[in-house]
Amino acid sequence: MPELEVTDPSRSLPAAGRAARTYLLLAAFVLLRAFGNLCLAWGTKHFPETLGGNPWAYLRVLLNPFVTLGIVMMIVAIVVRLALLAVADLSYVLPMTAIGYVLAALFGSVFLHEVVSAQHWTGTVLIFAGVALVSSTSQNTTQNTTQLHGNSAGKERKSR
Repeated sequence: MPELEVTDPSRSLPAAGRAARTYLLLAAFVLLRAFGNLCLAWGTKHFPETLGGNPWAYLRVLLNPFVTLGIVMMIVAIVVRLALLAVADLSYVLPMTAIGYVLAALFGSVFLHEVVSAQHWTGTVLIFAGVALVSSTSQNTTQNTTQLHGNSAGKERKSR
């Protein structure tokens, strides 16, 4: 039986193109998630009922335009995260997307008028420093090993 080889078109891009695509996907994901969470928080904070144990209140809050927009943004963010994980390592993506926590603190303070303590801002600055450190590492360390595993698996099947 002939072996079907699946290739990722993004792998054929030059390194600069892959890096640009990764950064574009990272920015899209972080912004979608940050604004999605802001919309969810805004919509639920301005909802006339307290969301407690009443399931009908949760169904009613879904009709709030901000909550609906937030849910849509979060769903799109998940799709963007899938694309991001296809071009960069998980160990790179997750720390890089932590910049969203910085945006969450900023959005909470500016738009929702939340009081963010000095200790909270210090933690936020440490997260930002961690993101800066991770951004200086390689985005994809498994590119060559994936190809090797794919080829060796194919040879194993042929030898049986």
